[in-house]
Order: sequence, then C-alpha cells, then structure tokens
Amino acid sequence: METHVFSTRPFTCNGRRYTPPAAPLVVICIDGCADDYLTAAIAHGRMPVVEAMAGEGFRGLVRGALPSFTNVNNAAIVTGAPPSETGICGNFFLDPESGEEVMMNSPNFLRCDNLLTAAAEAGRKVAFVTAKEKLRTLLGGDLIALGGIAVSSEFADEARIETHGVSDLGSIVGRPRPEIYSGDASIYVLEAGAALVESGRADFLYLSLTDYMQHRYAPEDPQSLGFYSRIDAQIGRMLESGCVVAATADHGMNDKTRPDGSPNVVYVEELLRDRFGPGARVICPITDPYVVHHGALGSLVMVHVDDGPLVPGMVKFLRGIEGIDEVYDRQDASRELELPADRIGDITVLSAPEYVLGKTEADHDLSVLEGGLRSHGGRGEEMVPLLLSRPLGASYRERVLAGARNFDVFDFACNGWDR
Repeated sequence: METHVFSTRPFTCNGRRYTPPAAPLVVICIDGCADDYLTAAIAHGRMPVVEAMAGEGFRGLVRGALPSFTNVNNAAIVTGAPPSETGICGNFFLDPESGEEVMMNSPNFLRCDNLLTAAAEAGRKVAFVTAKEKLRTLLGGDLIALGGIAVSSEFADEARIETHGVSDLGSIVGRPRPEIYSGDASIYVLEAGAALVESGRADFLYLSLTDYMQHRYAPEDPQSLGFYSRIDAQIGRMLESGCVVAATADHGMNDKTRPDGSPNVVYVEELLRDRFGPGARVICPITDPYVVHHGALGSLVMVHVDDGPLVPGMVKFLRGIEGIDEVYDRQDASRELELPADRIGDITVLSAPEYVLGKTEADHDLSVLEGGLRSHGGRGEEMVPLLLSRPLGASYRERVLAGARNFDVFDFACNGWDR
C-alpha cells in the first residue's frame, strides 16, 4: 500500500505562519455550539470521545467575532483575521456601492487571503465541507483550481469535479444528502470529512456544520444530547484515522422567548420612526435563506440614517430602551467591534442576551419559526468552546487565558504544540 506523505511545508496567510502536522488535520466549526451543549452532553455520558480528547488535549473558551453570525465567523476562521480585515460584517448587509440589501455570500466581498487556499498551495490535500451552500460560495472558490474540494451537504448531489472537486460525495459518504433543516445535515458534513480522510482524498480539512438543532433545542433536551452523541462518534472516527482534530464554534445560542412563548423582540426601526420620523433604515445582518432557524431576528442590527445630525440623539435614545445593551455610532462600532467602517450602518445596536432585534413587526414573519425562538448575534453568544486533540504548549495556553479568539483555531491546530 502506498504511504501517504503529508506536506509539512510552512505557509503564510494574512501575516500568520502555519506549520501543519505530518498527519491529517481536521478543524470543525460546530455551528451554534455554546459551551453548555458540550458540558451537558459530557455530563450525560453522550460524548465520551470528546471528554477523553479534552483530558488528553485541551478544552477552553475563546471569544468569537462580532456580530456573532455564521458568515462573519466562518470568514474569520478561514482567514485567521477579524471582520475589520475580512470585510465580512454579516450574512446580509446594505451594499454601499449599489445601495441594495444583499446577501454577503460572494467571494468578491472577502478582502483578505484564505488560509485553505494557502494550505493547498503548500501541498496539502484540502477539503472544505459545509452544511450551508452560502458558505461554500463565499469561502470555497479558489480551492478547485488547486485540486481541492469545496462542497456543501445542502447540495451534495449537485457536486461536480470541475466546480466542487468531487462528484460522488453520496457514494463516498454512503448515503444521499439530507434535508438542510435537520441535525443530519451537520452529521453528513462530519461523515463526509471522515470518509475523505479515510479514502486519502483530503488531509487538511475545514468542516462547518449548521445550527438548526441549537436553534430548536436547549443543551439538556434529549434531541440535543442525541445530536452531540452523533458528533462524538464522528470525531472518534477521525481520531481513529490518525487525525489531529480541533473544534470551535462560530457563535453560541440563547433562548429569546417570553413566558407566553412569543419571541422577545425589540423592533428598532419602529421605535426610531415613532420618535424621529421616517429616515432610519434597519438592516438585520442575521438574514439568510434559512428563515426557519431564526425568522431574521438576531441580537445585532445596523441602522442607516438619512439625516446624519440625528445620529447622536438616536444613539442616546436607543441606549435607554429595555432589551438593548450596547449602541455605537459608525466610528465607535468600527473600533470597539472590529468592523469594516464602510460596510456597517451609521448606528450598530446589540441586544441583551434574552432579547432579539428586528425592523418592524410587519417585516418579520414569525409563523415560519418552529416553536420558540433561540437565536444569536450579540455579546451573549460571543464566547465559544475550543477543543484540541493534542495538549497545548505553555505559550498557547497563556494565549487562551489572555483572550484567544475562535479564528485562532488553525494557528492553535498547526502551531500550538511543544515541538
């Protein structure tokens, strides 16, 4: 049998130097995974592999990027850079060039280099497998020309060699693609990653899941425990294949439901219109095609104001509203939240952990929500877990204590060991 040779040639991306291990490397983004989910699953005996991995390697908490949304944090993770450098400030934004509200899912929006591409150029067999097609289009573009793989479980059956780097994902995994509104969409990503390693097709992988389950279920719910048990099994499969495994999350998740079961919403555009008249346009950056997850209600919104002199008064007014924790003008938001100033609103608003923010009541179809509302986007969903299958060296442990970020995960996975 031919021996697989792993390139350990260092590569640089956005000012960081990475030295990959002489083994398959798998980095997993467990979408929506607040640390409470891991704690509950381990306590109930549902994640024995992860429990043992954390004991032998490392488990801690790191801070994600704000807004704590999917596109923002996945872009940060695969570049090792904050939103101020990636240019990705939401799933959805008001494009200053066109004046239109658009999805932020084109690679043209990304302003810095992608470390997956850099790893492929350095000789690694790179695979990017994501549950959501929107991430494949945003972050997977250059891989195919370099012999890599970029595919989503959402459209796995549409994958082609010339556009995705693989055409037989269903046969590789051993079953057809699942429904995107399911926990199975995430498990399929992990199964695909494990199978790509086992078949020798990939040795440097980024696997990004979907947060459908976390939007629907709390950590202690039986459905969550069963879901995390399945994640545990696939991580075990990767470890058995000799993989170095690292995992983090793009954001956490909080319950945003009132006692009567209705969403706990502050409608920001409605409030500003009633107080200041027309001229304030609220953008909900959580907006994406997966409306069943959250109904476009998240913990951060941007406000675009027609009359600039009104901004200070609006900021002061919003700071006095129950359910709103932080309000910044454009300059302060760029500095305090590490955001690209030219792509955000005149005002950035963050809610308290138990609230979400919206435009007006008429703009959100709450009938699409399945049950109550669990969502994310603000400070309350900023802290996420970091898991590594190898023990960290002293300097990297100190970095965690000093405030490491989720987008440091490839640095930790490639460089964080005592050599």
